[in-house]
Amino acid sequence: MNELNRRKFLIRSAAIVALSPSVLIGSRSAAASRVDPNDPQAKALSYVHQSSVEDSICANCQLYTGPVDADWGGCAIFPGKEVAAGGWCNAWVKKAG
Repeated sequence: MNELNRRKFLIRSAAIVALSPSVLIGSRSAAASRVDPNDPQAKALSYVHQSSVEDSICANCQLYTGPVDADWGGCAIFPGKEVAAGGWCNAWVKKAG
C-alpha cells in the first residue's frame, strides 16, 4: 500500500514539474501591461498609441516583437509591456526585409 502511494506522489509531482513552465509563460504574457504614454520612458521617446508618421508604426519596426496582425504587442524598448501596433516612438527602426 505504501508503494502505491509513493508511486502516485511521484507521478503527480512529475506532472506538476512538467506543466509548470507552461503555466509560468502563459501567466507572464497575460500579465503584460500596456505602455502608458505618460510614463517617463515613453515620454522621453515621444511614444504615442497612434502614429502620425506615414508608414512608420510599431508593427513595422525592427524592435516590435508582437504578432503582425495583433492590435498590441511586445517591444524591446519596453520590456514586459505592450505597445499599440499602430503606435510610434522616436526609437523606430524600419524592419528589415
